Amino acid sequence: MIIKALMSPQTDSSVPGWHATTILSVRKGGQVVMAGDGQVSMGQTVVKANAKKVRRLGNGQIVAGFAGSTADAFTLFERLETKLERFPDQLKRAAVELAKDWRTDRYLRRLEAMMIVADAGESLVLTGTGDVLEPDDAVMGIGSGGAYALAAARALLDGPLGAEEIARKAMAIAAKICVYTNDEVVVETLDASK
Repeated sequence: MIIKALMSPQTDSSVPGWHATTILSVRKGGQVVMAGDGQVSMGQTVVKANAKKVRRLGNGQIVAGFAGSTADAFTLFERLETKLERFPDQLKRAAVELAKDWRTDRYLRRLEAMMIVADAGESLVLTGTGDVLEPDDAVMGIGSGGAYALAAARALLDGPLGAEEIARKAMAIAAKICVYTNDEVVVETLDASK
């Protein structure tokens, strides 16, 4: 079952790794943009400033970003790729199947991550509790700076800026507020008008 979400899911900052990033997805003007900051933190120390938390999946037709443990995120990316091979051109179905596995598999249940995935037609947030969330509007944010980036993107959405400009400005705002977010932003863009 797909649940319509009004806001980005709230992350649990008591769980190590979940809070240390910002991922934002913006859909506007025939484009979908996924942006992620590059900061990797261990406790109160920045150990890397230019990590790539956003990537393309499914033969380049899907963009995905993660918040949480890096190793766990790579595991989830691999599992999602497998589901996309089984259900080509069916992002929602692949996401639901991954969420089922994530919730019921003993190993996957311990993974500490959240993901935003998007293709030309839809954007989804995947969580370890088995949720597949679909936004009511064109933006989604996860991670410790996700709410800041989400609010900024929503404020800019009705203006003249395109999807990528909105994402970059919103990420810059989040980086100025959230100590776990930096301004080393990676952006992936899909043409959603096809």
